[in-house]
Amino acid sequence: MHVIGRHSDDDGPVCRFGTYRARDGSDGAAVGLDVNHPHAAVVVGKRGNGKSHTLGVVAEGLARADGVTPVVVDPMGVFGGLEDSPTDATVHHSPTVRADALPPSAWPDLLGLDSTGPVGSLVWRLAADSASLEAMLAAVAHADAAPETRRAATNHLTLAESWGVFDPDGLAPESLCGSHPDVLDLSGLDSTPASAVVRVVARGLYEARVTGSVDLIPWLLVDEAHAFVGTTADPALRTILTRGRAPGVGIALATQRPSALPDVAVSQADLRIVHRLTAGPDVSAMTVADPTYFDETLSARLPRERGCALVVDDTTESVHDVRVRPRETSDGGASPTAVSSLASTETIE
Repeated sequence: MHVIGRHSDDDGPVCRFGTYRARDGSDGAAVGLDVNHPHAAVVVGKRGNGKSHTLGVVAEGLARADGVTPVVVDPMGVFGGLEDSPTDATVHHSPTVRADALPPSAWPDLLGLDSTGPVGSLVWRLAADSASLEAMLAAVAHADAAPETRRAATNHLTLAESWGVFDPDGLAPESLCGSHPDVLDLSGLDSTPASAVVRVVARGLYEARVTGSVDLIPWLLVDEAHAFVGTTADPALRTILTRGRAPGVGIALATQRPSALPDVAVSQADLRIVHRLTAGPDVSAMTVADPTYFDETLSARLPRERGCALVVDDTTESVHDVRVRPRETSDGGASPTAVSSLASTETIE
């Protein structure tokens, strides 16, 4: 098996990824992805061409590998199948986080406030001095601020409380770095509270590795990653993209809209897994990173068949045409059909 993402003299755990795709379309030799080292990866492709499926394959491979563990951010609620054997993931259907795990400077942005304005400044101070959202709300009444500023701060913090994502017993990074995968099902949350959860989890995983409080190397797998660009989650994701390799945090961002990702996501990714793309801006977003070792442009080599991918490996400066293997667990990202396969052979009158 050839292992993408590592030099030939390296060793260690591997994610079984698929097979090479021969020029005649047939399957070739088996191919894997290196998971012995933390990588920054992007997985892109138009809707229905295997992006989420591929992210699930990577999660399965990480679950089987020694020394690593995946944490899946699931905005659409399609990765529940990872609960199946052999991954035995824990799906957190209503994940909560500690309010004091969100940096005080992030609170005004989360609530849509100007951090230099009176209300934003008050919320920042309350977050810096309080251990919970409940404590922040209780402290408003005694804050050194004008009555209208206190009322506005109370209204915004009450809104945050209504999201139901802040809890003193919320998820801790250590609890997400165990021997089995974790899936954060955010499908029941609006984008703003979902971004708060992702910010806390991403920041927590990074800091846990920096301080050495966890032994396993976590990989943060983010589906629909474009939904978190420009939100409260953005700074933490950028930190892992640009600095995660040294402490040991892997990341994979999956999206059907690569043009919506920040430039740093593509430029910092040492693995780019590209499924079929047809929209001009999305193709352009990926071709900006065409490496000098390409013998032709990325757009000329984009796969046209569903489930196939072009993998650009900056570690070994190579490009691979791959057919991604079937999932071992059920694939919640598959598109539903109006007529079942059994009924599809019947005549409709």
